[in-house]
Amino acid sequence: MRFNLSSIATFLFIALAHFSFDANAQSQKREVAVATRVLPPMVVGKPGQLSGFSIELWDEIARRLDLRSTYEVAPDVGTLLKMVGSGKSELGVAAVSITSAREKEYEFSQPILNAGLQIMIRGSGRDPSVNPFRDLMGLLLSTTSLVWLAVALLLILLPAHIIWFFERRHSNGLVPPQYFPGIFYAMFWSASTLATQAEGHPRHWLARMLAVLWMFVGIVFVALYTAQLTAQLTVAQIHGNINGPEDLAGRKVSTTRGSTAAAVVRELNGQVVEVTAISEAFEALVNQSVDAVVFDSPVLLYYAANEGKGRVQLIGSPFRKEDYGIVFRPNNPLRREVNATLLAIREDGSYQRIYERWFGAGISAK
Repeated sequence: MRFNLSSIATFLFIALAHFSFDANAQSQKREVAVATRVLPPMVVGKPGQLSGFSIELWDEIARRLDLRSTYEVAPDVGTLLKMVGSGKSELGVAAVSITSAREKEYEFSQPILNAGLQIMIRGSGRDPSVNPFRDLMGLLLSTTSLVWLAVALLLILLPAHIIWFFERRHSNGLVPPQYFPGIFYAMFWSASTLATQAEGHPRHWLARMLAVLWMFVGIVFVALYTAQLTAQLTVAQIHGNINGPEDLAGRKVSTTRGSTAAAVVRELNGQVVEVTAISEAFEALVNQSVDAVVFDSPVLLYYAANEGKGRVQLIGSPFRKEDYGIVFRPNNPLRREVNATLLAIREDGSYQRIYERWFGAGISAK
């Protein structure tokens, strides 16, 4: 009995010592302040309940480096970078593009994701704001149509009077001898002939010569008018659609303040509408306040496949390739450790598993 009690006491002492050692080791973990920003699917949730590709990847890195992370959420990438630069946060992880301009002030880890900028517009296959009836009325009441209508009216009145003058004295003429309603009969004949659908034939030989000439005028008139409308429709189609970066010039394009996308849109001569959160840009696009949104491709893909499904569509492929990285202040020794850990995570397949969890199984991470 005494032996059993002694054994139990020894076991409890060892267990207590082990627990105390683990608790002490846990308390000795280095704590790092991590700046981030909510940007699905890179960072999802709210402070205290963050997840997403970048968060899960950093948590795996921190676990392997025996670090304890405290997340500080920034409203935009500019604030995130300032938090890292001022020392308030030791590093930043979210969707931070690695650019030459940023490399002058900060240091980055190896790329954690290959990305790029992409264009998003309204609609699924077509813009829901398109109204065929409105477009037709706009075409009929356009300056081009009104000018041609005025020309046609002049062209109708002149031959109508000539036809009435010669035909009014003919017993079987096209028009009654009185000016009213004779001129209206003549105007109808002139208009129908101008449209190459002549109604009846004049009896007087001079009127018949005029009729033949008027048929040729009608053919030329209709051909020129059709060509003018076709050219106008073609121009409207070209300027009405956004098919690539070159179509952003003069367009209202929304993106986040201080982002690389904002700088790129300015380079393309677009009208930049900057917002604090990308969700505001999505809302502006759906509400037709802007023509397009330009932002990081993974973020746009996530929105288009979820909340924006059926309401938005992506145009083309990413046109400005950029990589995301973890950002550090210059000469931070932690950067070397993070890079080594990133390599290990890629080599043992952990990176691919995290990638597939947020971007879909069967899609290879480059």
